[in-house]
Amino acid sequence: MKKIGFLSFGHWTPSPQSRTRSASDVLLQSIDLAVAAEELGADGAYYRVHHFANQLSSPFPLLAAVGARTSKIEIGTGVIDMRYENPYYMTEDAGSADLISGGRLQLGISRGSPEQVIEGYRYFGHNPADGTDHADMARDHTKTFLDLLGGKGFAEPNPSPMFPNPPGLLRLEPQSPGLRERIWWGAGTRQTAEWAAEQGMNLMSSTLLSEDTGVPFHQLQAEQIERFRKTWTDSQHAFEPRVSVSRSIFPIVDDTDRAYFGRAGGDGDQVGYIDGGKARFGKTYAGEPDRLIEELAEDEAIAAADTLLLTIPNQLGVDYCAHVLESILRDVAPALGWR
Repeated sequence: MKKIGFLSFGHWTPSPQSRTRSASDVLLQSIDLAVAAEELGADGAYYRVHHFANQLSSPFPLLAAVGARTSKIEIGTGVIDMRYENPYYMTEDAGSADLISGGRLQLGISRGSPEQVIEGYRYFGHNPADGTDHADMARDHTKTFLDLLGGKGFAEPNPSPMFPNPPGLLRLEPQSPGLRERIWWGAGTRQTAEWAAEQGMNLMSSTLLSEDTGVPFHQLQAEQIERFRKTWTDSQHAFEPRVSVSRSIFPIVDDTDRAYFGRAGGDGDQVGYIDGGKARFGKTYAGEPDRLIEELAEDEAIAAADTLLLTIPNQLGVDYCAHVLESILRDVAPALGWR
């Protein structure tokens, strides 16, 4: 059995061809798709987070709304850019959203992806300390966030408070039990996967890795997962980790699918450059279900992961994205032992 969810990039554009022409469209449809996915039997609703773009940005109002409209499905991000985050305020937001959902939050966080603007985190009031860079700052924010989720008191109470205080130092509220074990790190390399394991975070690996060793993407990603699990074992954490991978998978079962994705399958990995370094991008899987089953059976990283996040074309609307999810759950997943 594998947990299967969707990952939405949350794009919108005023183009007449788009079903999401405004931020309002994207937000409301993101909620509706989570409801539809839960009804179909999917396990997760995950959302990308980007700033300064026509995409989803502030995740917690959306996560709380999805939590209030659903009852079973996991709700998460993939990923929150920690360069932009105040870990104290984020702890309160995350605790609130998790309590609203009944403990279903699965927060993916990371250093973030290439930005729309130059050093956008500075506009949010965050500047790397002297002698450090933006990646160091993201990790520092992350460590503070993880500590705060642990619930230990740290703040000196006012001797004349408005309301009575409990004894000792005060912690942030609300705290949500168990949330600390449901934090994922979006790792783009094998080394950062090992760092995530050392910190006691689950591993979230996407459709690209910001390194290239010459082997196929799924094999490089499988090595990343293997290194993560070994480091986790060596670190002796008190709970079992989870690992997710993302894939673009489109079963072609009708003429609409064929029109959208009939030419998308069959391509291999792509090699490009991100932030000046070489990167490897995974292929898109598109084709008749029987063909997809054969191809996906050879994907070593999917086999190694316990969670699969399906990237969906959100601008095609809720109905079509739900159709894609249903096709995978019905026509592909059972034959591969995912269901």
